[in-house]
Amino acid sequence: MDPIIIVFYGALLVVIWFFFIRPQAKKAKEQAAFVVAIDKGARVVTTGGIHGKIIKTDENGSVLLEIDNNVKIRIEKSAISMEMTQQAYPTEKKAELAEEKK
Repeated sequence: MDPIIIVFYGALLVVIWFFFIRPQAKKAKEQAAFVVAIDKGARVVTTGGIHGKIIKTDENGSVLLEIDNNVKIRIEKSAISMEMTQQAYPTEKKAELAEEKK
């Protein structure tokens, strides 16, 4: 094979990694950190679009979510969307960032 073709394929793999694989891995890592850090009292949005407040967290990975007065559902922590939560409740995220900087 021609060395130019090998260099081209190598450059193509680097571009694919840099623009596709790396950002997805970073986003997955941020989502996992967000899910681990969720605690009682946080207002969240699920991947299905349900808004609520966390009442209780279990060590097995589920949370009790209050979606209205005396209406509670149990969901998995992995069903909570970091992106939609940050869009719906941006002030809470800003407060968390301010605490982390201290």
